Amino acid sequence: MDASQESYRRELDLMASAAPLRAAVIGAGYWGPNLARNFKASPDWKLSAIVDMDRDRAVKLAAANGGVPVCESIDELLDTVDVDAVAIATPAHTHHGIALTALRAGKHVLVEKPLADSRAKGVEMVEEAEKRGLVLMADHTYCYTPAVLKIRELIAEGSLGEILFIDSVRINLGLVQPDVDVFWDLAPHDLSIIDFILPGGLRPVEVAAHGADPLGTGRDCVGHLTFALPNDAMAHVHVNWLSPTKIRQMVVGGSQRTLVWDDLNPQQRLSVYDRGVSLDRKYRSPAEKKAFAISYRLGDTWSPALPEHEALGQMVAEFASSIWHQRPARTSGASGLRVLSVLEAVSRSLSSGGQSVAVTGNEAQMEGRR
Repeated sequence: MDASQESYRRELDLMASAAPLRAAVIGAGYWGPNLARNFKASPDWKLSAIVDMDRDRAVKLAAANGGVPVCESIDELLDTVDVDAVAIATPAHTHHGIALTALRAGKHVLVEKPLADSRAKGVEMVEEAEKRGLVLMADHTYCYTPAVLKIRELIAEGSLGEILFIDSVRINLGLVQPDVDVFWDLAPHDLSIIDFILPGGLRPVEVAAHGADPLGTGRDCVGHLTFALPNDAMAHVHVNWLSPTKIRQMVVGGSQRTLVWDDLNPQQRLSVYDRGVSLDRKYRSPAEKKAFAISYRLGDTWSPALPEHEALGQMVAEFASSIWHQRPARTSGASGLRVLSVLEAVSRSLSSGGQSVAVTGNEAQMEGRR
């Protein structure tokens, strides 16, 4: 048994011997019921309370999950119910206050996307968790799907080669949100996935964003975001509330192979193409590149086998494991903060008419490139 297998075996033994952790779900609206169901079903957790300002809605969700206690606020929860952690599924502008209250009470915190409604608030949340030795985890659910876990594995082992581009499309009809634009609503999914699958994470120096509001809603309903990746590669994210067709697709192009993920195709979610453009990477100057002949590869296509499991089930298991092992979660507060940093830069780019703007926290990298 190698070291990684031994480590995994020890982790399983620890989780099997530990008493279930106690969790409260805060927010009984759209996402809260999904979290409650998975905490209830997990052997690692005991669902201990539902919290919502709308008591009737909370009671209904609690009744569907074993009749657990109901509270109307985080303060009432902390005063009346013993919990180890809270999962926050409330509007983004409330995440900061609820998370800080829970962290200061010694509770681990899981927060749905986005981590907060500003980078400054996200920084405060991350720093509070670090100061107290608590887990702050971002609920980047897509990162726990079998497809994204496989993409991360293929990139890590070098199967795609050097990444040349990432092109992500997330479009559908509605719902136009009352408080955020299409970037803040949909792009966190794509950005969190890119952060998860790239070995260096999501660390662009600059971003450029273009949006449109053809319906006059007061917020962008269609958007395009671009930013550079290492080694002159590029990422593009297209988000749209107005498309009559729903598309959830990401293409990751590599120097060896190209991967296509179609999340709406259950028969073949992942396709790996041994096709592409080849160029000897040792020729680095523009003149040398032009002089060197480009060749094209036309090889086979294959579809990796994927296990069947619910992403949220994997996510709550990871939350428990990170608490027991006192380590950052795979989608930690820091990863949520990296996504927030890009979203804030997107907003600044939109305000400047689509100009490239620096991503806060990455300006030092920009200086190093100049």
